[in-house]
Amino acid sequence: MNDHGADLLVRAAAVHTLVPGQEPQRALAVRGDRIAAVSSDPQGLDGWVTARTRVLDLPGATVLPAFDDTHTHLVFAGHSAHFVPVHQARTLAEFLDLIRQRAATTPEGEWIRTTTNWQELHLAERRMPTAAELDRATDRHPVLVKRGGHNDVVNSYALRLAGITEDTPVPVGGVIGRDADGRLNGRLIDNALGLVERHVPAQNRAQRIDGLRLASGRYAATGIGTVRDCAVSLDDYAALLAAREAGALHTRVRALVSALGLSSTAQVEDLLDAMEDWRYGADPGLRVWGVKFGLDGGLEAGATEEPYACDHTFSGTLIWEPDALAEAVEAVVRRGWRVGTHAYGDRAVRILLDVYERVLRNHPGLPAGTLVMEHGGLAGPEQRARAVALGVPVTIQQPLLHDTADVEREFWGPERVAALFPARGWLDQGALVAAGSDYPVGRFGAMRSVWGMTTRQTVIGVQGPEHSVTYGEALALHTTQAARLLGEEHLRGTLTPGRLADLTIWDQDPARCPGEALRDLNPTHTLLGGRLVHGPEPTA
Repeated sequence: MNDHGADLLVRAAAVHTLVPGQEPQRALAVRGDRIAAVSSDPQGLDGWVTARTRVLDLPGATVLPAFDDTHTHLVFAGHSAHFVPVHQARTLAEFLDLIRQRAATTPEGEWIRTTTNWQELHLAERRMPTAAELDRATDRHPVLVKRGGHNDVVNSYALRLAGITEDTPVPVGGVIGRDADGRLNGRLIDNALGLVERHVPAQNRAQRIDGLRLASGRYAATGIGTVRDCAVSLDDYAALLAAREAGALHTRVRALVSALGLSSTAQVEDLLDAMEDWRYGADPGLRVWGVKFGLDGGLEAGATEEPYACDHTFSGTLIWEPDALAEAVEAVVRRGWRVGTHAYGDRAVRILLDVYERVLRNHPGLPAGTLVMEHGGLAGPEQRARAVALGVPVTIQQPLLHDTADVEREFWGPERVAALFPARGWLDQGALVAAGSDYPVGRFGAMRSVWGMTTRQTVIGVQGPEHSVTYGEALALHTTQAARLLGEEHLRGTLTPGRLADLTIWDQDPARCPGEALRDLNPTHTLLGGRLVHGPEPTA
């Protein structure tokens, strides 16, 4: 008998604590925001039940820790929660018609923006729209079509507002697109994005909060309890704080403040000055994790050792010179912050490890996990071994590969696509590796990612099956290993007394769920700190 009782009691077929060697438990008690006890007997914690205890009695259910998505973009999802849902289109005609419909109900001169989680090769025409086509959808509104985090397409109205002409200088590390005749086609890539995006009015605070409410709820509904958002501006973080205060966040958030678009250490120092107020925030629901840099481009511009399959004169784009990046990273670690750096192609992986090695040499004694590689897409055995020797963790994103394999095959060819995100090699070589989605480039979802890592299935079939991992390993990359990478293994990742009561409940055991049924499996309940963020309320 427990004199103080529990706030919540869960009875289930199996409570997988993820403690090595521990058999599945059958009951779990929560007091406050922490796990108070577990028992192998489904009635073993009945003595914790009081008049206030809520009970979830689910004899067929499986309980797992809530999942982490260690590289995603919740802010993008929140921004686009109310935007034109072009990800639903299957042809350019449908794509443009969705924009045309929104234009019909939008006051002239106001910006029209689209969702970002779509791929042009999933359209029948297998290409992006052009400025001229967007003009035909509307020439009375500026239009910003964003795909992922590296690509925009805008109409002529938006180009005029931004003052972009045929003579506009191309920013270093960016691309201003042109058609075969050399005329502007509305395409902007990487460091050219800001030419237009700086002219787009910010959403008001109420819109931002509501978008984050909707988006974080959608993550929670797939079993994700913590997101590591890898591109958060200063204004974005203020919106996250407001959403947290309003009770609108349904996931925990670990924010990487974005240094994307910055090109000097002086600019990074200014960013760090602005971050000082957030240094000591101890809110378990929202905190700054560190600073995000980008070394190379995305799908179309990842820096590779060998030329692209589609263009033998092109090997991707480096956004920073190595010496300048090293200096900027050192400015961050001197302030006591951590760093995550986007390195996608194998050349970028090699150069990033050179940069990190220099930083570690100049700053001996940095805490483990201070320097993280984001993606490490084409990391081969030699570079994986270097990362392990340097103590550099990596985040990988199988959903990104699943959704973009067709696009990437066009640029890199089939052999390099099959080699992307070599989870098996990372684990076998002893790396600290954790998993995520890279939404909006990949679709988020706890079991969608697990299914992808175990099958290596993509939109063009299985790619690189030798890089697959087991169900248990994939689970760990979203739970125990993810908590280690974030430095929170003492708080989360296992279902043990004293840790936060971040749980997911499934109406069947995911380990026994076959094939594509696992891909689409979502939990019946997701709880954070014992608080229900998805699913029906338990009884009292």
